[in-house]
Amino acid sequence: MRILHYFDYKSPYAYLAQEATFRLAEDFGVELVLLPYTLDIPSYLGRAELDAEGNAVVDERTPHQWRRVRYSYTDCRREASRRGLVLRGPRKIYDSSIAHIGFLFARCNGDPRPFHDAVYELFWKRELDIEDPDAIADQLARGGIDPAGFHRFLHEEGRSEHDRLRAEAEELGVFGVPSYIVDGQLYWGSERLERIREVLEARRRA
Repeated sequence: MRILHYFDYKSPYAYLAQEATFRLAEDFGVELVLLPYTLDIPSYLGRAELDAEGNAVVDERTPHQWRRVRYSYTDCRREASRRGLVLRGPRKIYDSSIAHIGFLFARCNGDPRPFHDAVYELFWKRELDIEDPDAIADQLARGGIDPAGFHRFLHEEGRSEHDRLRAEAEELGVFGVPSYIVDGQLYWGSERLERIREVLEARRRA
């Protein structure tokens, strides 16, 4: 059996779900297929960008959207603190597609897990610009993946694959992350991992 797991490096909720997601796969011996899904955050939360002092230099959000965003980061920081993780809110809405194509390149050329884990950790520490192709190539090398050919891949087959996967995800009903497809059913949010465990337990008993 396999589980499709959709993630986005710029989603704090997806970051916090990674440990439990990998543990679930290990506990049940299922194949976990990681698939990037690049969120279009401005389409539902508006555009915003802050300067180094935290002042808004771009602000297209309604008061409702700001309340929602502020609560989300407060909620995620609380959970990250419980686990000893660093989670610093980004100052702008990043285009995570470059890092996602980096993941696809890593997957094509070796084990993508070291790259995947490092990108999440460093981005949320504000130590990695996921829009910088050279920074992503450096993380590939640090994760044991030869980055030769990455820049070409980024603009050619990698971009095509990224766009194909995004369209395919939406055909399956995916609209946010973390999302999971199990037996053709969509589960959204890390809290649904318990429901997935129940499904896997039932299959194991059967």
